[in-house]
Amino acid sequence: MIENWLLELLWAVGRFFIHPLFYLFFLLTLAYGYFRVKRERRSFHTRVRDLYDEMKFTYTKGILAGLILSIILFAVGLSLPFGAIVLCAIVTAVIGFTFQLRWLSAAFTIGLTFFAISILPMESAEKFDSFLIGLSETNFTSLSILAGLLILTEGVLIFRTAHQHTSPYIKTSTRGLPIGTHEANRTWMLPLLFLVPGGDLTSTLSWWPVLSIGGQPFLLLLIPFFLGFHQRVQGSMPLESIKVTGKRVVWLGVMTLLIAVSSIWFTPAAFIGMFIAMIGREFITIRQRINDDSAAFYFSKRDHGLMILGILPQSPAEKMGLQVGEMVMKVNGYSVKSVEELYQALQKNSAFCKLEIIDFNGEIRFAQRALYDGEHHELGILFVEDDKKWETEAV
Repeated sequence: MIENWLLELLWAVGRFFIHPLFYLFFLLTLAYGYFRVKRERRSFHTRVRDLYDEMKFTYTKGILAGLILSIILFAVGLSLPFGAIVLCAIVTAVIGFTFQLRWLSAAFTIGLTFFAISILPMESAEKFDSFLIGLSETNFTSLSILAGLLILTEGVLIFRTAHQHTSPYIKTSTRGLPIGTHEANRTWMLPLLFLVPGGDLTSTLSWWPVLSIGGQPFLLLLIPFFLGFHQRVQGSMPLESIKVTGKRVVWLGVMTLLIAVSSIWFTPAAFIGMFIAMIGREFITIRQRINDDSAAFYFSKRDHGLMILGILPQSPAEKMGLQVGEMVMKVNGYSVKSVEELYQALQKNSAFCKLEIIDFNGEIRFAQRALYDGEHHELGILFVEDDKKWETEAV
């Protein structure tokens, strides 16, 4: 018995690495990186992070969450037919090609799969069974519970990681002034382990799988499940705004999951839960966008000091611990309110730099560091610079 389980697990890992989505999102994340770099070069004449940043983020940040969720799915015995998993992969691929990452939320990928299966007539579903094996036997309660768990996981990932490496760029306000904006385009790959009816293994527990036909043989299927997230922030700090969105998505996931669990006893609740998930996820996005657009521009030209819009990786600014959203008030003892004044102040001492900073709490702190030959000849700070040509520069 143990040998069968180990062999089936090895097959599951092998299926994971031949899954088309695993390689499709290599290409898509490279495309996201390419467009990001182009936008950053238009704004600052330099890229902030390399072309592969999105790809590295996608294939590292969601692994732990996927493993934890797999343990939960395996523990409760939640299973889906092979056809439903394949249909969900097709929906994910189609959405991926639209380059609209917010539609890669589990609320939409699972939701569209759910309603696509539900509206198929029984005769049509049976015809699809030759390709989408077992599609007509999909358990809607299982699918809605999976959606609730994935939305909850999505919220946690947004809260913990989506604010990392946001991309700064410059846009023009309705008044024709340059303003700084941060954008988070994120995808996470979750390795999910599913029980699929029809394998060579059988359960020794009478209640397992709980949400499918008990006693059926099943196989183990490890798949790369992709979640996506997009948010543009211009009226507040990216960290604060994105974390608020993450909390809202977590609560949406909890609500969806509770309604989905109730569908064990009342099947129509699964449809209600999925509808609420899709509407609720879009409402969260629209509400965030309205709140951000109505707020005063956070990254804009100030009368005193220079607001830090971005920091180049491995630059002296990063090594000095400067943070996006802080205000540079003085450089080497000289007050600055433009890039030219900052650069002139830096020339006062080419071997040492001392900055007076106003942090997020409005308190003054100092950052200082020796400058060495061979380092970036500029500090590596990105500002919104309001000059005659409305240009921006990296200092």
